[in-house]
Amino acid sequence: MAKAPRSGRSKTRLCPPLSPDQAARLSAAFLRDTTANILEAARTAPIAAYAAYAPRGAEALVIPNLARGTQLVPADGDIPAPPAVEGFGRCLLQAVGSMLAEGHAAACVLSADIPTLPTRRLVQAARILLAPGDRAVVGACDDGGYYILGLKQAHARLFADIAWSTDTVAAATRARAREIGLDLVELEPWFDVDDAAALARLSADRTGFAAPATRAVLARLAETSEAVPA
Repeated sequence: MAKAPRSGRSKTRLCPPLSPDQAARLSAAFLRDTTANILEAARTAPIAAYAAYAPRGAEALVIPNLARGTQLVPADGDIPAPPAVEGFGRCLLQAVGSMLAEGHAAACVLSADIPTLPTRRLVQAARILLAPGDRAVVGACDDGGYYILGLKQAHARLFADIAWSTDTVAAATRARAREIGLDLVELEPWFDVDDAAALARLSADRTGFAAPATRAVLARLAETSEAVPA
């Protein structure tokens, strides 16, 4: 899910400790590393990389920050959807539907705030989804959201009546899956980088995907005495 990196509109919860320009640079690096990670996973599983972007017209801001081989699909929420599917839920549903319409057997929506997600989690999600039978796969974040949701059909109910950007998103998604009788397979949790505490964890942690673009931005901030949390 690729929001165009723009100063003052990207990763605003990281300001402070970062300035708006620094946050936008980090957001761009996250996009580069996340798409590179998807393509790395594609070396061992049948995976195609997409950036589901918004707003429309921002292609020139998104494309330079994507790993080569990443395709684009719009995700601005401008689609017919049940009344209970609102806000970011419409964007997620649009992304899933667009990828399935390309003929793929399954589709995953993936946070762009997880530059160090272990590649094996992406491979695992693909293999779970490609097994026979309808199911979903979810990977929860430490803050109560999720970093990935994979589906074999565009089940709109999974995006309905969700309080987005809260600590109840993953729990509510599990509840929606139970309501419609959809088997939900859980991956191990990971952390997304959306506040100062998570940024500090990112700076200190060296596990998971190498995230070279993100590490380079963090290193430049440190070298120039710019704000990087200890």
